[in-house]
Amino acid sequence: MPWLSGNRIFVPAVVIAAAMLLWRGGRRGRMFVAMTALVIILGDTLLINVLKQTIGRPRPFSVVQDIHLLVGKGASASFPSSHASTWFAAAVMCLFFYRRWAPAVAVTGALVAFSRVYVGVHYPSDVLGGAILGAGYATALLYSLNRGWQWFSRRCVPDVAARYPALIPGPGWEPPQTVSAPLSDQSWMRLGYALIAIILASRLAFLASGKFELSEDEAYQWLWSKHPALSYFSKPPMIAWLHTIGTTLWGDRVFGVRFCSPMIAAALALLLLRSTRRILGGRAAFWLVALLHSLPLLAVGATLITVDPPLVLFWTLAMVLGWRAVQPEGTTQLWAWSGLCTGLAALSKYAGLYQLLCWVFIFMAWPQARQHLRKPGPWIALLISLLCLIPVVIWNYEHGWATVGHVKYNASRSSPWEPTLKFFGEFIGAQAFLLNPVLFGAMIPAMLGFHRLKSHRELARFLFFMGAPVFLGYLAFTGYKRVYPNWIAPSIIPLFCLTVLYWHERWTEGSRTPRRLLIGCLGLGLPLVLLMHETRWIHKLTGRPIPVNIDPLKRVQGWAYLASIVGQARQDLTQEGRPVFIIGNHYGIASQIAFSLPEARDSAKSGLFVYCKTAVYPENQFYFWPGYQGHRRGQNAIFVQEVEQQPAGLTPGSTTPAGRPMPPPANVVAEFESITDLGVRPVYHRDRIVRWIQLFACRNLL
Repeated sequence: MPWLSGNRIFVPAVVIAAAMLLWRGGRRGRMFVAMTALVIILGDTLLINVLKQTIGRPRPFSVVQDIHLLVGKGASASFPSSHASTWFAAAVMCLFFYRRWAPAVAVTGALVAFSRVYVGVHYPSDVLGGAILGAGYATALLYSLNRGWQWFSRRCVPDVAARYPALIPGPGWEPPQTVSAPLSDQSWMRLGYALIAIILASRLAFLASGKFELSEDEAYQWLWSKHPALSYFSKPPMIAWLHTIGTTLWGDRVFGVRFCSPMIAAALALLLLRSTRRILGGRAAFWLVALLHSLPLLAVGATLITVDPPLVLFWTLAMVLGWRAVQPEGTTQLWAWSGLCTGLAALSKYAGLYQLLCWVFIFMAWPQARQHLRKPGPWIALLISLLCLIPVVIWNYEHGWATVGHVKYNASRSSPWEPTLKFFGEFIGAQAFLLNPVLFGAMIPAMLGFHRLKSHRELARFLFFMGAPVFLGYLAFTGYKRVYPNWIAPSIIPLFCLTVLYWHERWTEGSRTPRRLLIGCLGLGLPLVLLMHETRWIHKLTGRPIPVNIDPLKRVQGWAYLASIVGQARQDLTQEGRPVFIIGNHYGIASQIAFSLPEARDSAKSGLFVYCKTAVYPENQFYFWPGYQGHRRGQNAIFVQEVEQQPAGLTPGSTTPAGRPMPPPANVVAEFESITDLGVRPVYHRDRIVRWIQLFACRNLL
């Protein structure tokens, strides 16, 4: 029964079977794999997970005493069973596509459902409800998707409808053998619009499911939006404006905080779709957008709300407008709009100013572009882009040029420089993974051979100099200091478009390599994107969980659990009769508690309830807000700090790793009459520890 409930061979077997169906299963096999994956993902996200969170039924092992538990404890709610819903949804899909398989899948699903009760993790009603819901949502979604496709294809892309009249096998499902004419340019564009809309809806549904908590920077910058300013310590104000827009529409919850990110990603895809059509046609535009969504780094930027999504959007918009402006018929108005977008990119992240340097290289390398320097257009664009930074200059003038010191510190080293290739290797490895290994490999010959293109040579040169200076500049900087993977974000779209342009010409010359690269990019990139959204699949594929310290999802896990621990400690200290506030040792942990603790989140706009420890010089934005000194005199506090994991065997009386205790900072000790160590606590996500925190009860602020 434990083996039926979960084993190591199931997911690899499913992956192999899906690969075989995609490769040798023909139209029926490819459609079965695609529709089954889509139906189960949508049903699990939109129905099963929502019901689990809404109903919140405890698992049997949490209620029934002396239960005979045969497997690990799950952290999700009990009703309905996702194992049962998934298996019976798969049985329904087999009923439509492979009728012979349906009884075997249904029987196996029934055995799996029974095993979930037998091993002690579900009630009988959980698996019964899951089975009914799984069969129901599979039937409803399949019919809805099929009717939607028939309506859309017949009205918008009739030439596609002739090839794919329905998504479900039935009369007329096989297309006539005479259909061989290529799709029209308009059909490719409409398919592109539909693809963007479907991915946008999927991302919004994923955010609504609540699977990801906020990262530290997201919570920190959400807190900025509650304290409006012309700029902030480490970043320009654009990110706070985006938080304000999202939370005004949807409230102070994860969906509201991140709402703008998928919208920006959809706007970027739409911009590239329409821009590429003018140059390469609708077919190339569609596949460019499809490839765009196979880049893991951009997929992360379409989910998390950071400074990079608006930077990339405005950089790309400025690039598109700049290309049109630099043409012989370019107008001053186009230059002005391009300059405004460059300024908005700089208001998103200071790296947006690199685009001005890219223009210097373009003017140096392109005689036709230099002719525009005799006209007012480029100079007006430069002036507008610099005027956009007035809020940042004013804020820094009023705050002792704090941002300048911060940027200078980030660009310097804390130790003497020594020649090393360590950072170079880290940079290349990270970029190869985050930009899709196949696409990264295809990008290298495009960057080296763009000047040999027979068509669109000027555009290729423009795209190269709009992205390569940033990428190559940071590549060179790895010889001095570690470069974080997202620092090259502005260069991604120009170099991506250059790669598509380069290999599109190879395709028009009859080469088969572009088609193989396309299949490789999508075949490898899409699974990578899915794995970055749910790293538990690595455990299911390999039988070994990914270590917590290298799990990319660690930064968006466990924060609500951490806040509940801190909230309980605060309630306990409140029993002594004095008001209690909270102090975090780091801006990230303080911001996470401020967002995840309900009473702190509700008071974030009216005044601070959670503080960062006092600093003698600017280290973060908390330095510029009213601190607890002078406002909380005589009150008690809970001080929170994250601690490192102590190696196994070093913990007295234990062979399992625990948190390594640390003393509180000296300045915090000096601020209170007394401090009591409340111990090191584990922070869980599902059934594993993702971090350790240490709490201190601080009494009577002096």
